[in-house]
Amino acid sequence: MEAALDHAVPEAGPPAPRALGSGAPLTREELLDAPVHWPVPAVLDAGLTHLKGVGPKLADAAAEMGIEDLGDMLRHIPHTYRDAATPMGIGDLKLGEEATVEVKVLSAAKQRPTRRRGLRILEAHVGDASGSATATWFNRGWLADRLQPGTRLLLRGKLSSYGFNVTEHEIIASRDGGGDDANDSAGIHTTGMVPVHPASEKLRPQRLREWAWQAVTVARNAVEPIPAAVRGALGMPSAPDALAASHFPAGEREALAARRRLAFEELLLYQASLATRRARRREGRAARPLNPPGNLVSTWLGSLPFELTGDQLAAIDEVDADLGSDAPMQRLLMGEVGSVKTVCCLYAMLRAAECGGQAALMAPTETLAEQHFRTLDSLLGADGPVPFTLLTGATPAAERKAHLGRLASGEPCLTVGTHALIQPDVEFAELTVAVVDEQHRFGVGQRAALDAKGPGGLAPHALHMTATPIPRTLSLTAYGDLDTTAIKELPKGRRAIRTWVVGDEKRKGAYGFLREQLGEGRQAYVVCPLVTESVAMEAKAAEAEAKLLATGELSEFRVAVLHGQMPSPDKGETMRRFAAGEIDVLVATSVIEVGVDVPNATVMVVESAERYGLSQLHQLRGRVGRGEHESCCILFTSSREKELSEAAKQRLGAIASERDGFELAEVDLGIRGEGELLGTRQHGLPRFRAALLPDDASLLLEARDTIRGLLERHGSLEHPALGPLMFEARRRFGDERVERVSA
Repeated sequence: MEAALDHAVPEAGPPAPRALGSGAPLTREELLDAPVHWPVPAVLDAGLTHLKGVGPKLADAAAEMGIEDLGDMLRHIPHTYRDAATPMGIGDLKLGEEATVEVKVLSAAKQRPTRRRGLRILEAHVGDASGSATATWFNRGWLADRLQPGTRLLLRGKLSSYGFNVTEHEIIASRDGGGDDANDSAGIHTTGMVPVHPASEKLRPQRLREWAWQAVTVARNAVEPIPAAVRGALGMPSAPDALAASHFPAGEREALAARRRLAFEELLLYQASLATRRARRREGRAARPLNPPGNLVSTWLGSLPFELTGDQLAAIDEVDADLGSDAPMQRLLMGEVGSVKTVCCLYAMLRAAECGGQAALMAPTETLAEQHFRTLDSLLGADGPVPFTLLTGATPAAERKAHLGRLASGEPCLTVGTHALIQPDVEFAELTVAVVDEQHRFGVGQRAALDAKGPGGLAPHALHMTATPIPRTLSLTAYGDLDTTAIKELPKGRRAIRTWVVGDEKRKGAYGFLREQLGEGRQAYVVCPLVTESVAMEAKAAEAEAKLLATGELSEFRVAVLHGQMPSPDKGETMRRFAAGEIDVLVATSVIEVGVDVPNATVMVVESAERYGLSQLHQLRGRVGRGEHESCCILFTSSREKELSEAAKQRLGAIASERDGFELAEVDLGIRGEGELLGTRQHGLPRFRAALLPDDASLLLEARDTIRGLLERHGSLEHPALGPLMFEARRRFGDERVERVSA
């Protein structure tokens, strides 16, 4: 620091620095003696072991919860508060009333056994000016030595006919008035607004509360990332004040204001990160702009055996606009179950081939890739305008070699495949359009590997598809860096699917109905949560259920099984036979959740339906109702209604009454939250510490609009005026994390 000052304050040259306010000149010695000013953000990077009572073992336990430093501890805000109010006098307590008392130990604590094995009671006679009582603790023998006469305590608990049953205690001071038992945080567990932090089996809320009490002393080092004008317009407290108040608020209003400010800050920083990612992408590799649609595409559209919906036409227009630009398309196509998204993605692929390029569609499973290949076959025909092929791990070596040669030569073609498309020996000479289906099931590295196969220094136009309708609020966090298109309108002629939630008592009637449908020439699915029987879970297993049905209820029909553990050729052959009508009932796991299209299948039976998420149930239901015949979905529960969890009841009630996938997605978001709905760890979504979706949907929209406003005002988020904002955005949601949030 002295060297820096030697350079900054030369003996000759510019005038010496002057004091702010008085304008008095400052000498070198005065500058060196000047106190350090706040914030010093590096302080918050200090590990938890800097806190009193935290050793390596406890620090490791905290790290498992995502708390690795003081900054993390400050942002590990309480999920609720317990109002302990102010201490009462012992003489004022009523039986059964929960309260806090401030007392002095009157006689030494004693421990006594009970008739119940393993249970011991610690008793101490305590009192205050209003009276006395026997305080009791359960299995707290180690406290006896500390509870000596004269020790002052804060106790939280209830008065019973046997004494004061203690649930929380704090030692204010030992009998000598100090020492190791003195507590400089007295009251944080037993008085006022007591914070209750998210805890774990290894860390109790009380311990986290004590750590938070120590951590708030360095909250002043927190960077203020929200521009002053924004914070002032929204009437929000400063970052240090909000962090401190979130842990130990003076009242409910202060706690709510602190959490709201911290939630907005999180969402603002994340939106800033997504905006910079989007900007980098546009400033990065260019893409090949494609000419307007020509005869090949228009002829194909005219040959389709059905009329496109308004949503499909609108999606095609948006894709056309993207493909005509030298900025790589980055669009997410969300579609309702059965909305024929494949037509839109095939349109984009044909646009590439029409312009002499190549296109690839990557699916997460061989079953889904094979289904896409069959769909291309039905929409293009064997003698179609462009050759297309399938490339998976099961592709024969000779066929694979021939296809790789065509790709490397630059021959215009369409390729459907799995992860096999991104193997090092797969080289595209002219990969112009890349489609990724069910993109959330791929890792960032896998999606980047496909993107890297663009020609030369160019990037392919990327179209991402998901059959999972995503709530608007969640799409702004999961896919905020993408352009999004939603296809909600179903193709004409699609009939509503009747849905029933039933217990085992209705099984006989349900299978009677199923036999009627099969007798009329229809087909059905029976979905089980397991592949083989499990002792750990009382759930139907696909293999066992297939055998049971084939020899029992459905013995007169052709029953087959399909699950993800089968060899690829066997899975492909089973799906081919089912699609060809050679199998009446397909007993399967959720491997058929997406991409399976058999119009003659009219009945979907789901076993142990309470074990599935709402989105999964909607996807499974969408496997039927794809033809001209009326279809139904029967959801069996393996538990009695009174034994179902509240969340399971909500899911089953919603799927039975609601048909719209986007509405169901909003319901699912409300039940499970943003992390579980998409799978936070799988998607790389941040686990927000203060923000809650969908509750904070209005704050999310406010954050998005704020970022847009800052971009319009400053031209770039890298403007010096936004330095603190971007510093903290990178600190919290740095490039690595943002890169994981990819569609």
